[in-house]
Amino acid sequence: MAKHLKKSIDIAEKDAADVKVRQIVEGLLADIETRGDEAVREMSIKFDKWDRKDYRLTDKEIKECMAQLRPRDIDDIKFAQDQVRNFAECQKASIRDIEVETMPGIILGHKNIPVNSVGCYVPGGKYPLLASAHMSVITAKVAGVPRIITCAPPFEGKMAAAIVTAQHMAGADEIYSLGGVQAIGAMSIGTKSIAPVDMLVGPGNAYVAEAKRQLYGRVGIDLFAGPTETLVIADDTVDAELCATDLLGQAEHGPTSPAILLTTSEKLAKATMAEVDRLLTILPTAEIARVSWRDYGEVIVCKDDAEMVEVADKIASEHVQVMTKDPDYFLKHMTNYGALFLGPRTNVSYGDKVIGTNHTLPTKKAAKYTGGLWVGKFMKTCTYQKVMTDKASAMIGEYCSRLCMLEGFAGHAEQANVRVRRYGGRNIPYGKAAE
Repeated sequence: MAKHLKKSIDIAEKDAADVKVRQIVEGLLADIETRGDEAVREMSIKFDKWDRKDYRLTDKEIKECMAQLRPRDIDDIKFAQDQVRNFAECQKASIRDIEVETMPGIILGHKNIPVNSVGCYVPGGKYPLLASAHMSVITAKVAGVPRIITCAPPFEGKMAAAIVTAQHMAGADEIYSLGGVQAIGAMSIGTKSIAPVDMLVGPGNAYVAEAKRQLYGRVGIDLFAGPTETLVIADDTVDAELCATDLLGQAEHGPTSPAILLTTSEKLAKATMAEVDRLLTILPTAEIARVSWRDYGEVIVCKDDAEMVEVADKIASEHVQVMTKDPDYFLKHMTNYGALFLGPRTNVSYGDKVIGTNHTLPTKKAAKYTGGLWVGKFMKTCTYQKVMTDKASAMIGEYCSRLCMLEGFAGHAEQANVRVRRYGGRNIPYGKAAE
């Protein structure tokens, strides 16, 4: 049975924080619904100390942001975007329209249609997370979305030059310097200055995630995202430095980011805990990572790989870093995860920033029912039907008539009956089943 050497805070404390966020966001969205641009501006000033006559960036401002970056920065962004685009195009190639004649004269099919407009949120209040621009904008572009807009908060009192550059290079049609709930509300509800979108994507803080949750249904979303999560699965083939580094590399995202070590080696577990303590004395982001590790860090010791798979599937973590003698065992047997990072040569940071897979992934156990953002999330698979012959319509109509009457739907049955009469020459009494 798995043994906890370290546990996170009680679930009740987490739930209490969620309730408070929910109430605040509800009020903010209602204000945007009522007052539109005026409410958005007031929130931007209040929460980000950021005011503009128009939050949409001009071409001149975009060029000025790009000019602030070094040529190497531009090249690095282009490299990362090329990787994301390449993998997204491979995904797109796997999605196919179909049309098949299932019975003589009966043709069924589906088309994959991109949504018409998408709003991409790029978080940047604490860190300028330009990678999120690659993951959302490029993937939507490859899917064929006609209108893509982006919102990112200011960074240290000005537009985040790297984020603006990444958004523009990725192909965003409209770029707004706007953050938080006000950005999510403006994109989904719409204002006089910002036309609403059909779908929202992108990660964000607890308030952004809650705003997306409350707006789901009015618009589509990629997934319900909470704080970044990481699960390191390791055995004695690796050392504490690798494990501790990979745990803290994600814990620095925020003070509520779970970082969990799952191992078959109690020696490695204890050594990793000691190494985490050492690294927290020198890590530049230790102020955040320390709180996250203290409150949400866990260390779990299992008897073997099979038990680690069982525990890992219950945790259903967003990121799963596997460093064992047989990483492919976990690829074969695990079913609940956002993304797997297999072997000590790879790590979550590669996926977050540059390797090409998408970093917008399910959290809070959502990996039990969904994967992460990909080309298919931006597409609607819509079916169609064609009945090509009189004989086929009459034949399928008889079945439909009887099944409708079995459910008590006489009107439905008549839709079938009128065609059985017309195309099959049968005299069926009105409101009766075809016999």
